[in-house]
Amino acid sequence: MTSTLPQRTRLERVAELQSRIHGMQATKLEGRSLPTHPAFSELLPGGALREGTVTEVHGSGSLLMALLAEASAAGRWCAVVGIPEFGIEAAERFGLDLDRLALVPRPGRHWFTVVATLAEAIPLVAVRPGGRVQPAEASRLAARLRERGAALLVAGGWPGSDASLGVESSGWSGLERGHGLLADHELLVRASGRGGFASGRRARLRLAAEARGFAAVQPLAEVRRLGAERRAG
Repeated sequence: MTSTLPQRTRLERVAELQSRIHGMQATKLEGRSLPTHPAFSELLPGGALREGTVTEVHGSGSLLMALLAEASAAGRWCAVVGIPEFGIEAAERFGLDLDRLALVPRPGRHWFTVVATLAEAIPLVAVRPGGRVQPAEASRLAARLRERGAALLVAGGWPGSDASLGVESSGWSGLERGHGLLADHELLVRASGRGGFASGRRARLRLAAEARGFAAVQPLAEVRRLGAERRAG
């Protein structure tokens, strides 16, 4: 059936709908941010992990710990579900407060219920999904996250996630070009997000083997510029 609405009216309605969508998205980004290391300011929508959002983390347990670290060090409770290899010694080295860390390494087939329950009281929850998540389930959990002011980190894929961080490459450095004593672990991180945010943006994250914590991320363009300056010098 052909619409009889004048062209101007149709365009006005489309513009009104677009305005509402942008308003909803802006409201989401204006939600309160959780303490997040400045290293991720260029990679996450709004420059930080935010209440009510879901962030995918691919390819590295170290990257996941780095995302948890600042909130934990600031006194927020964190939970990790379905990641049995999550090491408390490594977590402590990243600066996580073990007294405010809840671990559920093997939740079994009830993992989704465990995550939803923890999100009622804990502001930052990390999970490796124990099965396929349906979009309707993801939407219900997203609503709960917004209601409770919590954020979810997912080691893997998640329907409707707000952002995705993945490790494209990693390497160790140390004596004799990496042989002997290992000094630093460097990750090349790629970001993408809703609406094309940070799509294709890359940055480097350096994890010190001896010192606690990690170094700030540098945008790839900055890394290249510094490299060129060193070669020229």
